[in-house]
Amino acid sequence: MNIRHFLSHIFVTIGLFGTQSVGLCQSVYRTLKKLPDTGQYLSYTSTYGEDNDYAINPPNLKVSNSTMVYDSVTTLLWQLSDGGEMTFDQAITYCDTLTLGGFTDWRLPSPAEAYSILNHQNPNPAVDIKIFPKTGAEYWYTSAVQANDPSKSWVTNAGGGIGNHPKTETISAGGTKKFHARAVRSTTPDVFIANRFVDNGDGTVTDQLTDLMWVKSPGTTASTWEDAILLSEYNTTGGHTDWRLPNIKEIRSLNDETRTQPSVSTTAFPGIAQSKFWSSTSLPNQSSKAWYFDNQFGITTYDVKSATHLVWMVRSANNTASMHPVEKNQPTGFRIFPNPTDHILTIQSDIIITMVEIRNPLGQEITKIYNTNKINTSALPTGQYVLTVYNQNSQPVGRTIFLKN
Repeated sequence: MNIRHFLSHIFVTIGLFGTQSVGLCQSVYRTLKKLPDTGQYLSYTSTYGEDNDYAINPPNLKVSNSTMVYDSVTTLLWQLSDGGEMTFDQAITYCDTLTLGGFTDWRLPSPAEAYSILNHQNPNPAVDIKIFPKTGAEYWYTSAVQANDPSKSWVTNAGGGIGNHPKTETISAGGTKKFHARAVRSTTPDVFIANRFVDNGDGTVTDQLTDLMWVKSPGTTASTWEDAILLSEYNTTGGHTDWRLPNIKEIRSLNDETRTQPSVSTTAFPGIAQSKFWSSTSLPNQSSKAWYFDNQFGITTYDVKSATHLVWMVRSANNTASMHPVEKNQPTGFRIFPNPTDHILTIQSDIIITMVEIRNPLGQEITKIYNTNKINTSALPTGQYVLTVYNQNSQPVGRTIFLKN
């Protein structure tokens, strides 16, 4: 094992891309050139802001030399067919001693690297099956173990999630499940970043590892999935109007495997709640459900969209273009004005409106108004509200958010 391989293996084993605390921030080694998109391209709601509405760094995988797969987004090179079922210790040895394509610097991937090749448009296995052959794997090992319990290792699963599982669950260790190993190697030098997180002093924090900007204090109000999308689209923290609900890979990129309860930096995000945070990514084979990130330990899993979880908003740190939320999320067929409002809210519509429903971000009904396009908001407390318009058949035809001053 060469020295660069040795150091790289240490860094990816101890945390997300390899981390260590340095004052306010963390010093990190970037092994992924860019964070790839989830691959989700189908729509599951008429509300603008779900996963497929933002195609950022679309996956681009190509088979190389019939035995390897090159990812031009991350610049990582992957083993095409995984090495099969084995124990965690065997997986480390297998990858470290693998010779493939003339290369000898293969290794077991970090959690972030392993999660990067999952495709969340594909249900079980959640990988691009046109590229990666089906091997019967239920889980794929990463190089990390749970911070407070080394008997558990971090693994991605065929359903599209990532979690910490006892090493004894795999068949070779006496269990009943199939944990496989797929090796990876870097094709470009790792980039050292002295300060991962930068507090911008305006309620936002920039992650220089992923070039994403996050709301520093997400708040503690839980919302349904649809409302989480709308609340994100209408956020204006730091003077930015291009906030959105992160996809599952983006929200999970904040995880630090060296931390638990919560599993994200409490220095960069002081007071962050130990909770579940929605992503914009739907479950493709169960469209009534969406993925969320649980920062107690760092797992990703899913829930029904009517459930309520917290909202952690994101935007591209390099995005200079901005669009007013009313312009980008105005439902087809009607518009509301003025927004924000402090008295009468007018609905202008191409259809006959028979009912307007107003709910708070928790999904709780505030009021229903019938057969009018003038809404008196004077009695409403200051805040954000979700407005749903219904047609003559009592069907919802559009939803949006308005702000009450």
